[in-house]
Amino acid sequence: MVSQKVLVTGGSGFIASHLVKQLLEGGDEVHATVRSLKNEKKLKPLLEMSEAFPGQLHLFEADLLVPGSFSASMDGCDVVYHVASPFLMPEKIKDGYNQMLRPALEGVRNVLASVNETPTVKRVVLTSTVGAIFGDYIDVLDMDGCVLSEKYFNTTSTVDHNPYHYSKVAAEKEAWKICEAQDRWDMVAINPGLVLGPTLSSSSDSGSLFLLDELMNGTFFYGVPDLSFTTVDVREVAYAHIAAAKRQSAAGRYILAEKEMTSFLGFAKLIKPVHKKPYLLPRWQIPNWFLRLIGPLFGLDKDFVREYVGIRFTSDNRRSIEELGVQYRPIGETLVDHYRSWVASQEAR
Repeated sequence: MVSQKVLVTGGSGFIASHLVKQLLEGGDEVHATVRSLKNEKKLKPLLEMSEAFPGQLHLFEADLLVPGSFSASMDGCDVVYHVASPFLMPEKIKDGYNQMLRPALEGVRNVLASVNETPTVKRVVLTSTVGAIFGDYIDVLDMDGCVLSEKYFNTTSTVDHNPYHYSKVAAEKEAWKICEAQDRWDMVAINPGLVLGPTLSSSSDSGSLFLLDELMNGTFFYGVPDLSFTTVDVREVAYAHIAAAKRQSAAGRYILAEKEMTSFLGFAKLIKPVHKKPYLLPRWQIPNWFLRLIGPLFGLDKDFVREYVGIRFTSDNRRSIEELGVQYRPIGETLVDHYRSWVASQEAR
C-alpha cells in the first residue's frame, strides 16, 4: 500500500491509538489530535510510538467544539480518520444534548468544514457504530431476517433514550449530508460492534473496557443477565479503517462485528482459563423472570429487560470481509488478550 500523510482525530483513544500504531507500522506520516498536550498519562502510548517511529508522528491539540480547531493538523493530509467522539457510560449522562449530541454533531461539522477547506484531502473515514444502525436490540427483530444490515439507520433512539446511539446516528447522517454536498472528497463509515481487545493506554475511556472491567473484577460474580453482544477485536477495527482509506473501491458503510453474538456468560467462560482469580467470574445466568423482579434494584427497568435481554441476532459482516479483507480472529483469542492487557494496566496503576 502507498504511504500517505493522514490525520487521526482523538488519537489517544482505544481505537485511535491502535489505528495510529498500524498506520505508523505501514509507513504513513501521521498527524494525531488530542484534547490536551499536557496530559502525559494519556499521551504516553503516543509518545512511545513517536520515539519508535522518529519523524512519522506529529501531535496536535484540538477541540471538537471549536471551529477551525482541526485545520492546522489537517494541512497537507490525504486522508482524515475522524475517530474522536464523546462517550460516557449511561449512568453518567445527565444532559444528553450537551454531553453527547452537541459535541458529536458540532465535532463532525467542524472536522468536515476543515476537510472542505483542505484541498489535499481525498477521503474521510468516519468511525461510527452499530448503534447508528439500531437503537435497542429489539429493533433488529424488525429487520429482514432479523439480521443486522448496513442498509438500516437507527430511528428509535432520542436525546433522552439511548443518547450515545442517538449522537452517533445524528453525527453519521450529518457527515453523509456534508459529503454529498460536494464532489472533491468521498467518505466511508466504519460501524463496529462492541470493541474488545488489548488497550494501549491505561487511561482509556472506552465503554467496552469499563464493561469488561466489571466482569473481570468480580462485580458480577453472583450472575449475569441473558445479555449478548456483537463483538469485534480492536485490531480488526483499526485494520478496517486503513483498508477503507487505501482501497479505492471501498464505499458506504461497513459493519465490523462477528457474525454471531457472544453472551456475557460466554465472555466469562472464555476468560476463566487464564483469570488469576476465576472465582470472581459469574458461573450462572440470572433467569429472565427473576431479573424482571430484581432488575430495578440494579437500575435495569422493565423496558431494558424487554428490549435487550434474551434477544440474539446475526450481523451481516460480508462486506467487511469481501471488500475490506477483514479476517475476524476467534473471540476467545480477543478476550484472552483483553484480560492480559487489563491485568497489565491494573498493575501499572
